[in-house]
Amino acid sequence: MTAQTPPSPPAGRDLLAGKVVVITAAAGAGIGSATARRCLQEGATVVISDQHAARLTAYRDELAAEYGDRVWSMPCDVTDDRAVTGLIAESVRQFGRLDVMINNAGLGGTSSVLEMTDEEWLRVLDITLNGTFRCTRAALQQMVAQGGGGVVVNNASVLGWRAQKGQAHYAAAKAGVMALTRCAAMDVAGYGIRINAVAPSLATHPFLTKVMSGDLLAEFESQEAFGRGAEPWEVAAVIAFLASDYSTYLTGEVISVSSQHP
Repeated sequence: MTAQTPPSPPAGRDLLAGKVVVITAAAGAGIGSATARRCLQEGATVVISDQHAARLTAYRDELAAEYGDRVWSMPCDVTDDRAVTGLIAESVRQFGRLDVMINNAGLGGTSSVLEMTDEEWLRVLDITLNGTFRCTRAALQQMVAQGGGGVVVNNASVLGWRAQKGQAHYAAAKAGVMALTRCAAMDVAGYGIRINAVAPSLATHPFLTKVMSGDLLAEFESQEAFGRGAEPWEVAAVIAFLASDYSTYLTGEVISVSSQHP
């Protein structure tokens, strides 16, 4: 199949005007950075966070050149609960409140369970699942303290549903993110807080070449209905929808952002 040319990103429509949004793993060239830009295009004030401080500063400066003081950054390691609570506290100190928490931080890799070490398993679970839990908990506590209302959007994966060789740790973590999303949504529905997730199949960005070969990437792209992976902004657009008032009756849902159908 010949890959279809990706469309151009749509213009912002102020879907998040006046909202304060915090995004983890938002530096670089993947879904997190695309989500930061989309939220800014939709009128939000955005706090970007990442474990990689230098890359984070560079991306903040790039966004600030276009969006000024509507973007702020703070490094955060989602495996450190004190860092997570500090991120939320400092974001609120900077902008007065928290309206949207987008949990994008995750770690992949390829390893058969035959050779996978405890360290490999635990590292992926701690960043991808436990990190999402820590950030969700801290955000929810802040939203409840504000009087309720607010949105959490988690980044899951279609591998939370599907089997793929060498992905037991990552798939288990993402399935856990899906279950966390559903159950936590029930815990806070009474406070008017919504929690949903996206589950991308394949979002194409430069970091992918660090974790998979070109041949494997081409194989996965050929399995998509459009003959290509999603552009990161295409996933970010769905995240922005879930964060916005266009999805006020959605909670505990996992939305597949995929053109791959087995």
